[in-house]
Amino acid sequence: MSVDVPRKMVLLRHAKADWPQVADHERPLAERGRRDAPVAGDWLASQGVNPDLTLCSTAARTRETWKLAVPQLERRPRTVYEERLYDASPGDLIAVLNELPDDVREVLLVGHNPGIQGLAQVLAGESEEEAAAHLEKRGFPTSAVAVLSYSGPWKSLEPGTARLTDFWAPNG
Repeated sequence: MSVDVPRKMVLLRHAKADWPQVADHERPLAERGRRDAPVAGDWLASQGVNPDLTLCSTAARTRETWKLAVPQLERRPRTVYEERLYDASPGDLIAVLNELPDDVREVLLVGHNPGIQGLAQVLAGESEEEAAAHLEKRGFPTSAVAVLSYSGPWKSLEPGTARLTDFWAPNG
């Protein structure tokens, strides 16, 4: 496939989680998270996000976030629950993205901080000024979304090769 095939990566941090007496991997969403996840889905739909594939961490809070966000989209993409996304570093996340088949043009990744924020920052060799300012000012709060564009095969994705085109977070 041509090296200049346009691709999109949509990075969604899970919604606000609760802190009950359970293992971290099993933490459910808090009430605020259950309110914010569909709002994130609304924003994704309003931006025309239409992933071919969603990669979602196996943690309870990411699965629940995706379950509440996806009904807002025009169509439900194929979803793969990927254990390697839980507690992943930006390098780990890039390795997962490098394995994607080249027929995937748009991927949505539902994950955790600090990995998801680090991934957005590491991949973005360039940024739309407003998106970069929002990310720098807000950090990457729960339910936030970063959108990056990239041209080339997934196996060639590496730090600095993408462009941060949009950033959104609930309440601002």
